[in-house]
Amino acid sequence: MPKKIVYIEDDLEMTYLIKMILERKGYEIISTNDGMEGFEIIEREKPDLVLLDLMMPNIDGWDIYHQLKSNENTNQIPVIVISAKAQPIDKVLGIQIAKVNNYISKPFKPQELLESIESILN
Repeated sequence: MPKKIVYIEDDLEMTYLIKMILERKGYEIISTNDGMEGFEIIEREKPDLVLLDLMMPNIDGWDIYHQLKSNENTNQIPVIVISAKAQPIDKVLGIQIAKVNNYISKPFKPQELLESIESILN
């Protein structure tokens, strides 16, 4: 069974690129550009991992993250934040305070993302 990843990202080009890279590596990717729909997909699909953009219209990525972590059905699902918020303090807040599994700043190398995913899922 391929590992299932939900990717919530409002940039359709980024979504297409990451989806293509990860599917080539054998992962099953379910993507959406809508945060609320993303949360519903996560509840329904129970993925192995969530990739989450922070800056999105309608709902902030941190709001989605907090909903995931406060729900007993989704709070054990690992989350990698992928964000254009690239200041060192953003990464520290994400990893040290919010306890995300990893925080990857845009732009990034695909290999960085793959290594992060593999370290969590394997």
